[in-house]
Amino acid sequence: MDTTTRIPAFGVGTFRLKDQVVIDSVRNALDLGYRAIDTAQIYGNEAEVGQAITESSVPRSELFITTKIWTDNFASDKVIPSLKESLRKLGTDHVDLTLIHWPAPGQAVPLADTLGALMQARAQGLTRSIGVSNFNIDYLTRAIQAVGAANIATNQIELSPYLQNRKIVDFARSQGIHITSYMTLAYGKVLQDPVLLHIAGRHGASTAQVALAWAMQLGYAVIPSSTRRANLQGNLLAQQLRLTDEDMAQIAALDRGERLVNPEGLAPSWD
Repeated sequence: MDTTTRIPAFGVGTFRLKDQVVIDSVRNALDLGYRAIDTAQIYGNEAEVGQAITESSVPRSELFITTKIWTDNFASDKVIPSLKESLRKLGTDHVDLTLIHWPAPGQAVPLADTLGALMQARAQGLTRSIGVSNFNIDYLTRAIQAVGAANIATNQIELSPYLQNRKIVDFARSQGIHITSYMTLAYGKVLQDPVLLHIAGRHGASTAQVALAWAMQLGYAVIPSSTRRANLQGNLLAQQLRLTDEDMAQIAALDRGERLVNPEGLAPSWD
């Protein structure tokens, strides 16, 4: 079964957005035409995301909702109860994609246990697909050994023009596993990059649109977040932007291994 084709190329992220801010962001995104929404148990905003969805006029069948299981809930007897709690907060009977948010700290819970419980959750209809996030090659290899590559819909990793993560991307691709890019704009750092500014000027686009279009042209899904409606609208237009081979080559040369998300005690040894 090929689960990789079902992940929308473009969605809205909700990392670090709380309370009314996340309600407004998701409401604006849905109003503008976004249909994929990414959240997580640890973000503490699932209920607010759910409220925005419930208050919108968009049918659930048109939406693609992703959440992520937090490390506290990795034990095989905690995965499904925690996911059911996420569903209650989100106001839905299923999510479209459930990810393991980080590898288990110190491998305290066997990966096969967590993935096995997620497979059960999928069989029960609580989630349509399962996947992983922040996995290096070693952990991705173990995940494949546990449940098979065809059951891993994506590996969601930090990926931007400044951190192109080619080793893990190449390995995932060799296994037929899709990549979702988060932090594609590097907390806004890439927006003033001279190369991106030059490319944006040639296309009459914004630097954010260029960075997002670059990631999508490489086949990644992107989930940029914004609290401003104008930025949400601008980001959407990245889907129409086609970069030239020269543009892509220039952005490829920007890679400098600059990682912005590397929490001590959680992050694996990166490739």
